[in-house]
Amino acid sequence: MHRHHNGPAAGIRVGAGLCAAVSASLVLLCAAPGAQADPARGTAPTGPRVDWNAIAQCESSGDWQANTGNGHYGGLQFTQSSWRAAGGLRYAPRADLATRSEQIATAKRLARIQGMGAWTCAGR
Repeated sequence: MHRHHNGPAAGIRVGAGLCAAVSASLVLLCAAPGAQADPARGTAPTGPRVDWNAIAQCESSGDWQANTGNGHYGGLQFTQSSWRAAGGLRYAPRADLATRSEQIATAKRLARIQGMGAWTCAGR
């Protein structure tokens, strides 16, 4: 059974059983060290860090080239519409054809558009 999210850039899916098993031992979001701004040093707040490898492990068993024919691609299981909306086409026609770092860069943009709720695995 897969859970789907709807919305303009939606399309991340997850296997609920796998997610429950993996997420019990993962901390996906944590406060970044030095997250406070320091105007004297010209630094800005950094916000939470995201463990994209852990999310990919939950979403696709860590297979960054995943293409199982279910309409979701890459390690973070983008739909084509999410990939396009977040600017992934600058890297590759589909997420599974992009590198890990290109998928993460696109995921960061998708997270800014839609929030981390785009990945059920990120909330566990």
